[in-house]
Amino acid sequence: MTVQTTNELQAALQLLKSKEWVDLTHSFGPDSPHFFMFEDAKFETLFTHDDGFFAQKFSFPGQYGTHIDAPIHFVRDTRYLDELGLKELVLPLVVIDQSKKAEADHDFTCSVQDILDFEATYGRIEEGTFVALRTDWSKRWPDHVAFNNKDANGNNRIPGWGLDALKFLFEERNVKAIGHETFDTDSAADFREKGSLEGEYYVLEQDTYQIELLTNLDKVPAKGAVIFNIVPKPEKASGFPVRSFAILP
Repeated sequence: MTVQTTNELQAALQLLKSKEWVDLTHSFGPDSPHFFMFEDAKFETLFTHDDGFFAQKFSFPGQYGTHIDAPIHFVRDTRYLDELGLKELVLPLVVIDQSKKAEADHDFTCSVQDILDFEATYGRIEEGTFVALRTDWSKRWPDHVAFNNKDANGNNRIPGWGLDALKFLFEERNVKAIGHETFDTDSAADFREKGSLEGEYYVLEQDTYQIELLTNLDKVPAKGAVIFNIVPKPEKASGFPVRSFAILP
């Protein structure tokens, strides 16, 4: 009689570990770039090995470093971070590369046409996917000046999503969640024009989450990978630093 020593889950894990894994997360600390209304993070040593063990205290806003935004971050009476389901945090990954346009125009705002052009090459974006906008803005990390990219008038010039593009993804393609390499969902140009983060509100209004300040999207294919967004479970939180990574096909 042959004893089966490997079940289907263990076999699946062995398969996954045979693939290439890409970390999509910035390391962060007190000197890292962050949203201008937040204070710097504070890392404090509570005990050292001379005390018998090493322990630290960390103080930072929930939206710090590569982080996840729960719906409640912008929309009243919606889900907190701890209410997101585990299976929501693991999704097929689509990466829309607009890095060349963002390099040529720092006010680049991703449009519906940009998405259609992507689909003309890679095929229709499947429903239930996580769609990330690649701009290569993450390569400016951790330089505050380069990341904020202010012009002579003190305005940020940072690329991002356009509201129409987001509506197309959620309403026409039924995607599950989105992510990007910048502080905000909306491009800085759209924010200046409208005076609000309409795109970010819209995304979270879909009762889903987004991941901000992603990195290494240039190491992930347009389709075929899977994204994992691993995060602690603080009570009633609007967001938290996340460990996002991709497993490549």
